Parts: sequence; structure tokens; C-alpha cells
Amino acid sequence: MTIKQWPDGEGPRDKLLSQGAQMLSDAELLAVILRSGLVGQNAIDVSRNMLNHFGGLRKLFSASQPQVCEIAGVGPVKYAQLQATAEIARRIAKESLQKGQILTNPDLTRDYLMRQLADRSYEVFALLLLDSQHRVIQFVELFRGTINCASVYPRDIVALVLEKNAAAVIVCHNHPSGIAEPSEADRRITRRIKNALETIDVSLLDHMVVGDLQVVSFAERGWI
Repeated sequence: MTIKQWPDGEGPRDKLLSQGAQMLSDAELLAVILRSGLVGQNAIDVSRNMLNHFGGLRKLFSASQPQVCEIAGVGPVKYAQLQATAEIARRIAKESLQKGQILTNPDLTRDYLMRQLADRSYEVFALLLLDSQHRVIQFVELFRGTINCASVYPRDIVALVLEKNAAAVIVCHNHPSGIAEPSEADRRITRRIKNALETIDVSLLDHMVVGDLQVVSFAERGWI
């Protein structure tokens, strides 16, 4: 049975309008985005198949086009709908840390970085540039790919900090594995960056590592 054949008010779109989006299940929300199913399966059936295949929303939204399109009945159009939704969510999150906002709330920083980096299928190394009052100047994604000592260049970080006239920096990167626990390589890179920034009298406030459900702070562990 198609969703259009369901009794009035029971479809996911009707339910969203009458009860609010927060009342919908993951499959129902996904069905609203996808809009249509395929022969023999309505949009909720397709959504459940996708969620079961990837094990949840985060892994679904971070999957590549070939991976998503492996699912029967899912093509480039539905993949594009998912990617557009994910990008809108990231852009909304960016507005939570506007230029000039004073960064005094660690939970706000964690939430912001989770929204920016947790769903990436590849590693991203980024900087949160702050002025002398710890007001946000800019969030910059600096490197992509495997983060190691060879790919992170402190001189590039120093050059960007000088260009933006930043007085303090929070560095961050994600672990696509979902496990936020920092590696020894992460600690070595942090020491190199801290030493490089000290030469221009700029403070490294923290290095935050983003996983699926957790953000680990080097400062809170006493490593900065």
C-alpha cells in the first residue's frame, strides 16, 4: 500500500504538520525527505531499508554516492536529496557560532564541532580562529584526508593565523571511525602546533577530537 492510500493524518508528512517533526521516527523523517518509494515499497519501506543497511542516520548521510545507490531503487536523485539536507544542517550549525560571538561555553563549541565534523567519511583538520577576547573570527577547514605528521604543516597554520590576525586558536579534527580517543600521533601534532604558535605569541586553547557521540578535549585532559 502506498502512503497516499493510508488514512488521512497517518502519513509522515501529515503527522509532521499536525504533531511536529520531533514526533516522527527516523524512518518517517527520511521518508519526508525522499518523498517517494518504488514499486512494491512505499517511502517508509525504502527509508527503513536504508537505515538498516547503514545502521543509522549518521552513517547513511556520510556514505558516498556509490554506497547509497547500491540499495535497490535508490538512485542519484535520492542521494542528492540526502546530501542537500545534510548541507543545510551544517550551514544552520555554522550560524550558531557567528563572527564576533564570545566563545565562553564549552558545550556550545562541542555541539558546533559535532555538527560540522561528526558525519564526515574522511578526516578533516580545522581551526577555530579567535581574537584576544575569544570572539569568533572564522572556522576554517585546513586539511582533508588522513591526518598525520606529514599532512599537517604548522607553517600553514601560522600563516593563516597571521593573515586573520587571530590571538587564540582551537584546533580540531574528526575520527571517521567514530572513536574520539586521540592517538599518540594526535598528541605529537598538537605539540608541534603549540610550539609553532608560541613563536608568534598566539595561544593554542585546545585540540578537540570529534567522534560519533563524543568530543575529547586535550585541555580538559591537561595535555595543552
